[in-house]
Amino acid sequence: MNPAFNNLSISQLRALVTILEVLNLSRAAILLGTSQSALSRYLAQAREALGDPLMVRQGREYVLTERGLEVLQPLKLVLQRLDGISSPTVFSPATCERRFCMAGSDYVAQYILPELLNDLAVVAPGVSLDFRTWQANRFDWLASGEVDLATSMIEETPADYHGRIIGEDMAVCCMRAGHPLARSNVLTQQDYLAWSHIKITMGGDKDGFIDAHLRKSQASRTIKLAVPFFSAALTVLQQSDALLTLPEHIARTWAGQAEVCYRPIAFMQHQFRYWVVWHSRTQPSPEQQWFRQFIYQHCRGSKFLSPGDHLPLTLA
Repeated sequence: MNPAFNNLSISQLRALVTILEVLNLSRAAILLGTSQSALSRYLAQAREALGDPLMVRQGREYVLTERGLEVLQPLKLVLQRLDGISSPTVFSPATCERRFCMAGSDYVAQYILPELLNDLAVVAPGVSLDFRTWQANRFDWLASGEVDLATSMIEETPADYHGRIIGEDMAVCCMRAGHPLARSNVLTQQDYLAWSHIKITMGGDKDGFIDAHLRKSQASRTIKLAVPFFSAALTVLQQSDALLTLPEHIARTWAGQAEVCYRPIAFMQHQFRYWVVWHSRTQPSPEQQWFRQFIYQHCRGSKFLSPGDHLPLTLA
């Protein structure tokens, strides 16, 4: 195509389409709210660019040339697509057909996903979900688009991420119901270190604060089992004298369902924060905004505590 065509603006292309549709410069000028002389210049530029008169006189009227007929519909389609790009996206969960991916712990999968999927089938029946076990500091999953959002306990993140607090919770020590420490109201550091421990390694840091505190007094605990899953930790907990440090809301749920109990940790206090986290590249997407809110509401309504405002996450 002639390089002169590159000099035609979108408004000039719109004017050209109108001219070729009505085949009358005076009428086209009225429709476009511009002057006939301006449209005459646009038509001249288009003729030069395309190497064709585009419309010719036939008696007292104009008709399109073959070239004019060829370019009219493609130009209209191009302008329609540009209008679609510039128009705000109207999103409806009921008609959305998309597969989202979220990451979290097996606890989230067990206690939150079932109700979430039931509601999803009603609100957005065309939406599908992949669930991935979240690993600490795998923010590259969010950046690359492998994962749309993550739910986890997070202390700090790189820049370019956003998050919303799902809730806050305190650390407690969980044990089998018949454990000798179950008779105590609170646990001292001596009590805590007298027994071996289970450590959950997947997701956010659930008990690293304990080890950091103990190192200050040159003490340490014995980790008998390190396991990535809450479900496996619970099974071992019920069948051994090992202790498990974890958030109170999880311990409270387990105490109502299994032969376990929990006690406060007297020698220190630690507060957890749970987040829904996503990358900045998905921030403005209407589909992602709906999905984030949907997940947030289900996490808040299930097992988590105090709500928080939307905050950008940055390195501490």
